[in-house]
Amino acid sequence: MAGDSYADTVFEAELTTSRASARVVRFFTDQPTNHVFRPNHYWLDMCLTPRPENARGCYFDRWGPHRFERLGEIFVVPPGEALHVRSDGGTNQASIVCEIRAEAIDHWLDGGIEWTDRRLGAVLNIADPHLRSCLGRLAREARNPEHGSEVLAELIVEQLAIEVARYCRAVAEGPITGGLASWRLRLIDERLEQPGPVPPLEELAALCNTSIRQLTRGFRTSRGCAIGDHIAQTRIETAKRQLGSAESIKAIAFALGFASPSSFSYAFRRATGSTPRQFRQRQLRKAP
Repeated sequence: MAGDSYADTVFEAELTTSRASARVVRFFTDQPTNHVFRPNHYWLDMCLTPRPENARGCYFDRWGPHRFERLGEIFVVPPGEALHVRSDGGTNQASIVCEIRAEAIDHWLDGGIEWTDRRLGAVLNIADPHLRSCLGRLAREARNPEHGSEVLAELIVEQLAIEVARYCRAVAEGPITGGLASWRLRLIDERLEQPGPVPPLEELAALCNTSIRQLTRGFRTSRGCAIGDHIAQTRIETAKRQLGSAESIKAIAFALGFASPSSFSYAFRRATGSTPRQFRQRQLRKAP
């Protein structure tokens, strides 16, 4: 990995297998970040704390210097590709970063795959519950190793390799009109980042000047996941950011459109493994 400037980092935990290394990394981004990933292996990053809202990535060798797409909860950088990442900073962020040897994933891709613009864009913003579960388990094993953690990590990495391959193959290779144009995807992301309850599909379809059926099919083709999963995960990421404020959990729940604090707690725990209160307390303990 190389770059012009890069946030200070602290490795909080590490777990190594025969095919991968997994680290829990804390990025201190008080200043704007501007760096380039050019990994030799598959690089998987899942944020454990809120990712900066304006974090963007650009495959400048492929797209030119001006097309930056939003980085989601999970993003993947294929080996040999150069990803330019930038954000305005102003927050400290933790991630589980897993580097998997290329052959471990390419084996499930029949030896490789063509990294088209569509696939490169789709792996910058992944909302896949299977990948989330695997990476979350790796983070827990790295932070709290127990008897058998190394063997378990080997199995998790093997599942991760399969899930990444499945996700990439699911991104359709038909004509570009099969997916949503980048400007429509950007409008959806910008709308989901606005405060308040999540918008209904009818509103997002009208925003993109398309039908709900075309919206849902096109989104899956472009991003490799259901738009409903993407909306749900975006709401959880917004909740993570708001839990860093002094606002009450009850107020956050209603502001995000949940029917009650208990339904918010259930959804948050299902997505993150922690209740909103536990997440907030953990962030307060780690605050500088």
